[in-house]
Amino acid sequence: METVRHHGRETAYDVAERGGTGPTICFVHGSGGSRAAWKAQHRLADRYPIVAVDLSGHGDSEDVDADPGYTTLSAYADDVAAVLEATDADVLAGNSLGGAVVMHLLLEREPDVEAAVLTGTGAKLGVLQDLLEWLADDFDRAVEFLHVDDRLFHDPSPELREESIEEMYDCGRAVTERDFLTCHRFDVRDDLYGIDVPTLVVYGEHDQLTPPQYHEYLANEIDDAELVELADAAHLTMLEQPAAFNDAVADFLDGLE
Repeated sequence: METVRHHGRETAYDVAERGGTGPTICFVHGSGGSRAAWKAQHRLADRYPIVAVDLSGHGDSEDVDADPGYTTLSAYADDVAAVLEATDADVLAGNSLGGAVVMHLLLEREPDVEAAVLTGTGAKLGVLQDLLEWLADDFDRAVEFLHVDDRLFHDPSPELREESIEEMYDCGRAVTERDFLTCHRFDVRDDLYGIDVPTLVVYGEHDQLTPPQYHEYLANEIDDAELVELADAAHLTMLEQPAAFNDAVADFLDGLE
C-alpha cells in the first residue's frame, strides 16, 4: 500500500507492476467498497501497470467531511486526481460510484489521460427510495438487499458474496449511505458530449442496479465509445467475471495502440 497526502488527508492506493509496458490503469471502486474490488485486475499487471484507489473514508484512506452529492463527488475526484499525479496513470477506470467519479473528472478536471473504462455505472444513478431509507435506518436490510442475485452479483460463490458483505460492513453505514446519496444526485446526461477520450463501457447482462440500457446510453452519447456485454454477471463484473472483464479491457487498450 502507498499513500498520497492532499487537501489535508491521506489517500491510500495499491500499485501492481510486473514489467507491463502498456498504459497505467487507475481503478476507482464503487459505493461501500474499496480498492479490493479490483484485486482480480492485478492479473493484468504483466501488460499494464495497475493502480487501485481507496476513496476517502474507504479502506485505508482517511475520511473527508463532506455532504452527500456534489461536495462528496468533488472530494472523491480530488482523491483520484492526487493518485493520478503521483502515479502518472494513463487510463481511468471506474465502477458504479467510481464511474461517476471518472466522468466528473473527465468533464470538469480535464485530466491528462488517454482513455476511460466505465462499468456498472450510468450518466444518472438514481437509487431506489426504499434502499435509501434502509441505508439510513436498517443497514442490515440494505446490505441484504444489495446481495440478492442480479444486484451486485448474478450468481456468486458463497465466498465472494461473504467477502462483499464484509467489505460493506467494514466501510460502515455512514460512508455507504453518503456514497449512495451521492450516486442518487448524480446526473450528467446532458454533458456526455464533453468526454473526449476513447471509452470502453462494460456491463453485466443481469445487472438490475445499473441495467444494460444505462450503458447503451453512455455508449450512444459518448463520441468515441465501445460497448461490451459480459454474460453471467451483474453489477460487479470485474469480480464476478474477472477473466472476461480483463480480456475486454486488454482488447480495448490494444485496439487504441
